[in-house]
Amino acid sequence: MTTTRARLQELSLANLRKMAGEVDVDHDGLQKSKLIAEILEAEKFDEKMLPEPSSNGDSDGEPKAEARQSGGQRQGGQGGRGQGQGQRQGQGQGEGRRRRRRGGGRPQEPIDESELEVREGILDILPEGYGFLRCTGYLPGDKDVYVPANLVRKNRLRKGDIVSGPVRPARGQEKFPALYRPATVNGMDPEEAAKRPKFSDLTPLFPDQRLRLEVEGMGGNLTARIMDLISPIGKGQRGLIVSPPKAGKTTVLKDIANSITANNPECYLMVVLVDERPEEVTDMQRSVKGEVVYSTFDRPAEEHTQVSELAIERAKRLVEAGTDVVIVLDSITRLARAHNLATPASGRILSGGVDSTALYPPKRFFGAARNIEEGGSLTIMATALVDTGSRMDEVIFEEFKGTGNMELRLDRKLADKRIYPAIDIEQSGTRKEELLFSPDELTEVWKLRRVLLALEPGASLELLIDRLRSTKSNAEFLASVAKSGQ
Repeated sequence: MTTTRARLQELSLANLRKMAGEVDVDHDGLQKSKLIAEILEAEKFDEKMLPEPSSNGDSDGEPKAEARQSGGQRQGGQGGRGQGQGQRQGQGQGEGRRRRRRGGGRPQEPIDESELEVREGILDILPEGYGFLRCTGYLPGDKDVYVPANLVRKNRLRKGDIVSGPVRPARGQEKFPALYRPATVNGMDPEEAAKRPKFSDLTPLFPDQRLRLEVEGMGGNLTARIMDLISPIGKGQRGLIVSPPKAGKTTVLKDIANSITANNPECYLMVVLVDERPEEVTDMQRSVKGEVVYSTFDRPAEEHTQVSELAIERAKRLVEAGTDVVIVLDSITRLARAHNLATPASGRILSGGVDSTALYPPKRFFGAARNIEEGGSLTIMATALVDTGSRMDEVIFEEFKGTGNMELRLDRKLADKRIYPAIDIEQSGTRKEELLFSPDELTEVWKLRRVLLALEPGASLELLIDRLRSTKSNAEFLASVAKSGQ
């Protein structure tokens, strides 16, 4: 008795490729063993598709080895042939038993799709080509669903897609249930989702549509008002918040996130916390109306990198659909540290103990921020730690300095004097800010900067805070600046 795999092994590569086309398996570049495995995994595959084996030849019409033997070998060789057949039969039965133990080698019963459980999750594709639906968050869990490589290729699924569909139970020694077919991809039909553009093919532009942080009726939110004047944010901004320890960066992040959700409900907000304290995660979840993706400091470095990579891929899939996405990352320094621990050593070590290849993944994360000409945008506001006493943190900051198009610096000396928000006005600013301000606003903001930069850093911030507290909005404040001739 010949097993299914053995019968497929007897077929030529050309016949296997023909069969792969019939069961919707992409066979380009696959070796014979890998192609057979993909055919066996295909849902459309049926043993009835295999040609019937003949007694004196295989399914390709090639004669058996015994038929090619010489006449002298055939004479009196009947017993030998019987012995060979017995050995082959024993081997076939043994392989059949092994195949049955693996859950294969027999026709599968037809599956009634209406009885299958439907699950939804974020697709995480591994380097081998197959993937898993993460149904309980961005990390592996007990309810994950296996996605075969042929389904990924056939439906052109991408890492970060939200996929839902019926799930068949695990067979044999399979650890996870498997996706039977994708019903929706990011809320769309799979055929429609396959036609979407790739993120790398979209055209990046300078930010030209402003994200106002000042909330109407909340004139007391000084962080939002000062940022709107000194370092405005646009859709597609790549901003770096440079902060020493205990300078109030967490409060600044929460103010930015809450202002964006209040003023720009069309934006999808993601807060990514890497290597963070658990209490900070809870505080962020309770104070911010957005998706909080996190990995706490008591988890392995591999978990930090996995969470961040899946989060940025999820954001890219949303941007491909024309959505405006805002990511608040805390912090890019700790993300680079995690990649430095998780990345295999390349042998090229920078000063501070930073591996040269460890900085590429966080740069890819930060560099994804862009304003898209075809529609949609990805805004990233990331914090960078300085003055920590660590040479590694200094090297990481130096690598990212100048890569953003907006920078907000916090001053520890101002924070020690309890002057909040402790923003260094002289060192903060936005590139191409003329695209975000109206001509009148730009003129008054430049006048304001000239006045503030003529003073000491602490005195300039105190003056600005006092003037802002005496007005209810930035428009009223700029009008007073123009009226006073400043």
